[in-house]
Formats: sequence, C-alpha cells, structure tokens
Amino acid sequence: MEQLVTALRAIGEPTRLRILSLLSRGELTVSELVNVLGQSQPRVSRHIKLLASAGIIERLPEGTWVFYRLADHGRGQRIAQSIIALLDDADRVLARDLERLDAVKHARTNAANAYFAEVAKDWAHIRSLHLSEGSVETALREAAGNRHFKAMLDIGTGTGRMLEVFGAQTDQALGIDLSHEMLNLARLNIEKAGLPNCSVRHSDLYNLPFEDNKFDLVCVHQVLHYLDEPATALGEAVRVMAPGGLITIVDFAPHQLEFLREQHAHRRLGFTDTEMEIWMDQVGLSNITHLALRPDIQDAGANHLTVKIWTAERASTPAQREVSA
Repeated sequence: MEQLVTALRAIGEPTRLRILSLLSRGELTVSELVNVLGQSQPRVSRHIKLLASAGIIERLPEGTWVFYRLADHGRGQRIAQSIIALLDDADRVLARDLERLDAVKHARTNAANAYFAEVAKDWAHIRSLHLSEGSVETALREAAGNRHFKAMLDIGTGTGRMLEVFGAQTDQALGIDLSHEMLNLARLNIEKAGLPNCSVRHSDLYNLPFEDNKFDLVCVHQVLHYLDEPATALGEAVRVMAPGGLITIVDFAPHQLEFLREQHAHRRLGFTDTEMEIWMDQVGLSNITHLALRPDIQDAGANHLTVKIWTAERASTPAQREVSA
C-alpha cells in the first residue's frame, strides 16, 4: 500500500501527468520533453526523477543520450496505464503538448531521413547483388511458422525491419544497436508501423544487458559479417535465449567480393554451413537448419551473393565452452 501511495503522489502533479501523456506516445529525451513542456531542464529532470523513483517510467541510457519511456512491466506499468486511460486528449494543455510533440517528432524524422539518405546508396548497391529482401522475409516467416513468442530480441536491429516482420508474433520485441542514428530510424519505422510492443535500445552485442533465458526469439540479420568475433557474439546471443527458443541468422554464403571488405567494412566474406553448425553446436543449439536463397536473376555468378538463413533451437542451458572466431 505504501508503494502505491508513493506512486500516486509522484503522478499527482500537472506537469508529471503531462509527461505521462507524452511518454504514452513513445520514448523521449529530456531535451525533447523540455521543448514540448516549455519548462527548464532542471525542473523537467526533477519531475522525471520522481516518476522514475516511483517505478512509473524507465531511464534508458543510449551513449551520451538518455531516453525515457513508461514502465513496461509490474505495478508501475499498471498504474501508468490506468491513469493515462483517464486523461482527455481534448484538454487544452494536453492538446497543445501533442501539437508540440508532433513538431519534435517531425524534427527527429528529418534527422533520421537525412542520415538514411547518406547510407542508402551503399545499401542499395549491396541489395542489388542478392535476392530481394521480401523473399528473405518470407522465408524467415516460414521458418518461424505460426509460433507466438513472449519476447523477441533483434541483435543489430538497424532500421528495425525485423521488429516489423515479427512484431505481430510477439508480446514484446526489442532491437539493439550501437548506432544512435540507426536507433532513431528504427524508432521512426516501428512507430509508423503501429507496433507499441516494439522498442529499441543502445547496447553492445558482445555484452548484452539482459539476464539469462529471457528471449524465446532471437534474430541476427546481416550482422555477423561485420564482426571480428562472430562466434563470441553468437554465444552471447544464446545466453539470453530461453529454453525452447528459436534463433534465426541471416548472412551471406562464402563469396569473393573483396570490395565489400574494402568499401563497406565487411570483416568476413560469408560463412559456410560447416562453421556455422560447429559454432551452434558449441553453444548448445540443436535442430539446426540452413536455407540458401540465390539471386533471382539469370547472371547469378561470381559478382552476386547468396543469402543464407540458419535456424536453431535452444533445448537446454548451453554448455559453457570456449568458441573461436
């Protein structure tokens, strides 16, 4: 009862109610909240601290930035949802906040689109060398079947596309990436897709900030070829998988396109089924499958890429073995 009273006291103030209303529309930084609320940063920070201490909102560091969102579990989540349901968007103050929020999101969208425009031509070049993304996504959906997942992790989420692909099949989906610009782009995309159960975080894939056995679906989409130690990253991914969970890995079959290493930072020029299966076996994965998707063009020779999809399940706690990259 004391915790409930503390939470209600934290919420029971006009500015903090406004903050709840804004965060119900998505994650925001302090500076973005300052712009919407028209108050000083110290004052807004104080309100945020009180709400966070009461478990109503969560603090999400992302490099030098910090995002805030509503609590996604526990008593704090239930209280926040109950209070938000009572707010009237037609209220003059809340309506004005939402107008300002639209302007903030518009600025964020412009920044994300500008960044994407810089990298899009490189992505388009690489995509022209292999099968369409739509065909890959269809194969991934078939691999997952009709299963419904409690929690999904997309490692190296990029634009958040895998969250969009599997968002309807999972209760909660989380994408992680090291690039702040890509995370902003992913936020934009999942918001456009209308997926409130999806979110993104800044995180290092070699040191995931999650407990063991958390996710029953893990995706690693076109990530491993950038890494110095892909096998180590795979072991960390499996650590956070729940028993019975599914992992899907999308990457390239071995190829000789050296320009991808020189111009696009690819550390590995594809992976063989053998090495992938060895790594999977070493970290306790079973029921391993692999599928090759070759370019749907006539001249699919040395200058084109074959996309590979590997899937596997974690049946039990993986053995703590050393794996080499």
